[in-house]
Amino acid sequence: MPTVKAGVVSVVLVNFRGTDDTLEAIRHLRELDWPAELLEIVVVENGSGDDSAQRLKAVEGITLIVSKSNDGFAGGCNLGVSKASGEYIALLNNDAKPDPQWIRAAVARFEQSPQIGAVASRVLDWDGQLVDYIGSAMTWYGMGYKPFTAEAIPAALSMQPKDVLFGTGSAMFVRRSVYEELGGFDERYFMFFEDVDLGWRLNLAGYRFAYEPASLAYHKHHASMSAFGSHKETYLLERNALYTLYKNIGEESVGTSLQAAMALSIRRAITRGELDSTSLDLRKGGSDEPTMTVPSQLVAATFAIDQFTEHLPGLTASREQIQSSRQVSEAHIWRLFGDADAPVYQADKYLKGYDKIVTAFDVSEPPTGTRVVIVTGDPIGAKLAGPAIRAWNMAELLSRTAGVTLVSLTGVEPVSAPFEVVHIRPGDDRAFGKLEAAADVIVFQGHAMAVFDSLRTSKKILVVDIYDPMHLEQLEQGRELPAAQWGKQVTDATETLNEQIERGDFFLCASDRQRLFWLGQLAGLGRINPDTYTGDPDLEGLIAVAPFGLSSTPPVHVRDVLKGVRPGIGRDDKVLLWSGGLYNWFDPKTLIRAVAQVSRSHDDVRLFFQGTKHPHPGVPEMEIVAQSRDLARDLGVLDSAVFFNDSWVDYADRGNYLLEADAGVSTHFSHIETTFSFRTRILDYLWAELPMVVTQGDHFAELVEKEGLGIVVPARDVDALAAALEKVLFDSAFAAKARKNIRRVRERYYWETALKPLVDFVADPHHAGDNRALAEGGSANPRPRQRKRRTGLSKDLGLVAHYLRNGGPRVVISKIRGRLGRG
Repeated sequence: MPTVKAGVVSVVLVNFRGTDDTLEAIRHLRELDWPAELLEIVVVENGSGDDSAQRLKAVEGITLIVSKSNDGFAGGCNLGVSKASGEYIALLNNDAKPDPQWIRAAVARFEQSPQIGAVASRVLDWDGQLVDYIGSAMTWYGMGYKPFTAEAIPAALSMQPKDVLFGTGSAMFVRRSVYEELGGFDERYFMFFEDVDLGWRLNLAGYRFAYEPASLAYHKHHASMSAFGSHKETYLLERNALYTLYKNIGEESVGTSLQAAMALSIRRAITRGELDSTSLDLRKGGSDEPTMTVPSQLVAATFAIDQFTEHLPGLTASREQIQSSRQVSEAHIWRLFGDADAPVYQADKYLKGYDKIVTAFDVSEPPTGTRVVIVTGDPIGAKLAGPAIRAWNMAELLSRTAGVTLVSLTGVEPVSAPFEVVHIRPGDDRAFGKLEAAADVIVFQGHAMAVFDSLRTSKKILVVDIYDPMHLEQLEQGRELPAAQWGKQVTDATETLNEQIERGDFFLCASDRQRLFWLGQLAGLGRINPDTYTGDPDLEGLIAVAPFGLSSTPPVHVRDVLKGVRPGIGRDDKVLLWSGGLYNWFDPKTLIRAVAQVSRSHDDVRLFFQGTKHPHPGVPEMEIVAQSRDLARDLGVLDSAVFFNDSWVDYADRGNYLLEADAGVSTHFSHIETTFSFRTRILDYLWAELPMVVTQGDHFAELVEKEGLGIVVPARDVDALAAALEKVLFDSAFAAKARKNIRRVRERYYWETALKPLVDFVADPHHAGDNRALAEGGSANPRPRQRKRRTGLSKDLGLVAHYLRNGGPRVVISKIRGRLGRG
C-alpha cells in the first residue's frame, strides 16, 4: 500500500465499458479549483473485456489499475483505494462530472471537525435541473433511498448542510483512515446499497457523514442494469437490503425486523408478478403438475432470501464485529433514517400487505432514547468562545446515545451538527417551555435558570455546569465600577448560582480545586445532607470534576496565517501565542514589557494576541485591550514585536495559528479568581504541543510545573518572565522535552475523558437524593437555610432604598413612574 500523503485527495474512478465517460470525467477533474500536486486520479479498469485498458493506458498523469474480472463497484473501489496515496478518498462515478469547487468544499468540511468521517456531495442530473442526491433516508426493512430524486427542488431545501446516514457512491468523500478502519465497501454486495452499508457502519462507529451542498457534481444516470433484465436488479436489491439490515440494525430489534423484512420481500415479489398466492390452496383445485411457470421477479426475491441464508455465517461475523464496536445508540441512528415508514412500492395489494406486516411486527417506529436539552448563553457559529465550545462538545458526545437539542440564548449561524441547534431569546418561555416539556435531562450554564420560568420550576432532571465561578469572576471584572454597581453585580451572580445549586440534581466543575470550593457552597445551602450522602459518601454522584477538554485528533496545518503572512511576522520568526481573549483579570502588560525586553537581544521574537473582540455581541471589548495596545505603542513594539488580532479567530481555524507558534503564554494577576480559574487556552497549547510560560497560582500552573510542560513564573515579575520566554523559545532541548511531556499529559483532557462523568450520568439519569420527590411529581425537599427572595412591599422598599442611596430622589421618581406606566 502506498505511503499516505497529507492533504492529497485521491479520486477513484471505476470503469466498466464506459471509457468515453471516464475520459470526460478525467478532463473535468483536471479543471478543478484544487492544486494539481494535491490531486491523484486513480482509474480502475474493471474487466470490461474491450479496448478500454489500451485507451486508458494512453492517458498521462493517472494511476491505472487493470483488473482481469469485473469485481463490481464495491470491489473496484476497494482495489482503487488500495493503490491510492491520498489522505482523503474521493469516489466519483465515471459518468459524473465535478463542479470546480467539488473537492475544495468537501475538504473544508472535513476541516470543521475530526468527527466528520465522510462528506456527501450534492448531486444533480447532467443538466443541473433535477435532483440525484440531496440527502438520504432508510426504510425499516433495509432499503436506503434518496428523497426527491428526479425532482426539481428549490435551492433552499438542497443547500442546507446536515448530517446524513449515507452518501451516494456517484460522488462522495471518505477520510482514508476511516475507510481503512471500516474495511472499505463490503464486496459481497457487488453493486447496489454498498454505499448505504458503508455510511451506516461509519455512523455506528461514531463518525459523522456530512452532506455538503457546495461540493457539487453532475450525473448522467446510465441504466447500467437494463441490458441484464430487471429481475437481476431486483435480486441484488432484495439480497443486499437484507445484508444491510442484518449487519447494522440494533440487537433489540434485529429478529423482529428481519422476519418482517423477509415477509415484505415476498409480498413485493408476488405483487409485482401479479400472482395469486392462494392458488395452491387445496380447496381451489388448480394444476397438479410438478412444475409451474412463475415470473422472474418472484424467483429473484426467493433467490435473494436463499443467498442471504447461504451467507449467514460470514454476515454474522460481520454483524458481531460491527455491533461490538458501535459507538452510538439505535435512537441516534434512527434520527438519520428520515421517513423509515416508506413502502416504496405503491401497488394496492402490496400496500395492504405492508400495513399488515407493520402492524403485526411493530417495526416502523423509532426506538426511544433519553432526550437532552443543553443551554449556553454564547452564540453558536464559526467563532466559538469557551462556554459555547464546552456546550458544543457536550452535545456532540451525548448525541451518540441521546436525542440532543443545543440552545443558544444569543444567536445561531447555519451549522452542521449531529444534533438540533436552536436560538431562543431570554424570556421566551413559550419556546423554551416546549423543549422543557419534551426533555428528560436539561444541562445548562450561566444565567439560563434566571431567564426561563419553565426551567426554574421544572421537575425534570437538571445538570448544572458550574465550571465558571461567575461570582468570583465578577469580583475582578467589576472592580473598576462604582462600589454600588460592583457589589450588585457580585450579589446578582451569587444569587443566580445559589438558585441553581438549590435545585440541581448533578453538578459539573472543572478541577479538584473547584470541587472543594463548590462543596462548601453546596454545604452552605443545605445540599449536603443525609439524602445526598446515603449511598454516595464521597458525593461524586452529586458533583463531579468534568474539566474543559480538547480534541483527541491533533490539529493539522492547512494554510499560512501568521508567519510570512501577517505584516511584520517573518517565516523564521519566533512566535509567542496568546490564545483566546483578553480580559481585565489577565495581565498582558507584564508580558508586553517582557517581550519588549527580550526583543532587544532577539529581534525575531513576536507576540500575537489571538482574540480581542469576543464573538458574543453582549461582551464589549475590555479596557485592557486598549491599555495593552497603548503600552505596546509607548514601548515602540506595536506591530513590530507585539501584534493584536482585530477580532476573534474562527474555532475551526485556530489550529493553523497554534501550529505556527513556538510557545504559548498566559499571564494573570494573583487573586481569588485566579485560584479557582480554569484557563481553557492552556488546553489549546496542550493540543498543539506548545511549550508554555504561565503565571503561578492556578490549576494549570501546578500542572505545568509538576509535569514539566513549560515554565511557571511569579505574577508581575518582568525579569523572570523575560528569562522564561527566552528559554522556552531558544533552548531547543528544553522545548523538545516539554513537548514530549505534553504528549503524555494531554490525553487526560480529551473531551471523551473530560466529559465522561456527564456521559455516564445521562446514561442513567436520576434526581439527586434530596430531589427524589420530583420523580413522583412532587416538589423538591425543603432545604435548611434557603435563600428567600423578597417580594411585594418588602422588595419594593428595598429597591427604593437602593436607588435613593445610589441615584438620589430623581432616580427613585423615574423608577416609580416606570412601574406605574407598566401597570
